[in-house]
Amino acid sequence: MKEEMQVQEACARFGIQGEYKSFEIINSGHINTTYQVTFFRDGQDKRYILQRVNTYVFEKPVEVMENIIAVTQYIRQKVKEKQATAKRNVLHYSQATDGRYYTYMEDGSFWRCYRYIDDSVCYMQVDDLSVVEEAGVAFGEFQLYLADFPVSNLNIVIPHFHNTVQRYATFKASVEKDAVGRAKGIEDEIAGYLAFEEKATQLYRLQSQGKLPLRVTHNDTKISNVLFDKDTHKHLSVIDLDTVMPGLIATDFGDAIRILASRTDEDEKDLEKVGINLEKYKAFTKGFVNTLKMRMTDTEKQTLALGAFTMTAECGMRFLTDYLDGDKYFRVHYPTQNLDRARCHLKLANDMLEHFDVMQKIVNEYLD
Repeated sequence: MKEEMQVQEACARFGIQGEYKSFEIINSGHINTTYQVTFFRDGQDKRYILQRVNTYVFEKPVEVMENIIAVTQYIRQKVKEKQATAKRNVLHYSQATDGRYYTYMEDGSFWRCYRYIDDSVCYMQVDDLSVVEEAGVAFGEFQLYLADFPVSNLNIVIPHFHNTVQRYATFKASVEKDAVGRAKGIEDEIAGYLAFEEKATQLYRLQSQGKLPLRVTHNDTKISNVLFDKDTHKHLSVIDLDTVMPGLIATDFGDAIRILASRTDEDEKDLEKVGINLEKYKAFTKGFVNTLKMRMTDTEKQTLALGAFTMTAECGMRFLTDYLDGDKYFRVHYPTQNLDRARCHLKLANDMLEHFDVMQKIVNEYLD
């Protein structure tokens, strides 16, 4: 009841009109708490997405919203140059009664609201290769719309987010500290991630040397962050823009692949099932590369497969770091879930290394 009262209070602050009907929690994300809220107005149901932002992860949520509003407004203008309306093709955030795109509640929690896009669906996982390809188009188009956006205007909402050199330093410190006594018994997993260090830090070193340009990147490109039309299955909008920051095209490509082209869920316990699905990899690559290839440098094109390995290794190492630290960052539903995620990613990264030449060949196929 207390939770529902807070949801209703937040809705009132965003000036949502009509008769409140209900709310439900959407459990697909690891970080924020998300609600779908339904009101009745003008003879029909109106839905909104309301979110309580995790300020442990996003210590400067106002800067997060500054990025989001800047990017969504920029995309909206680009879409309107192609078609009459952008209503279903970009998120529309609501202003609170004080004119801001967020509100702080009495308990200090940070909330925001945006319109639900009608007749849309999202997928946690999908087997239809045409939908996989369409997801590639969606993230490629996101990059394309923002290709001219002044990247220096963005706030760095999570410093060193894909700085794999820093991630490794943090990981090693967590192993050494062993804050909650979990390092014993997972020596093989720790050694496995340490063995990836040279290859997994290559992208960051290329960027540091000026060989890869910084772009406006999404930084959380799982397929559940794409909305599709429920009837045509064509993409509508990329969502969950909290981590929009300067970054590399290869890491956005790679983060999508580690989830979408994996044969299993990210916390699969049976490691014999874990590996890369090359058919899905090929479908996503086709959509992404065909959409974006005219705006990529030669070096960017040749580091996409490396991005897939890098993001799998990095994310798995982050799961293992969080497990060692006591599960402070990622939401878990059982005590060893972060460890299971880390083990799954370790196996997937090794499988990518075994198929690396094939993965690069697939990228090259769509560059011709």
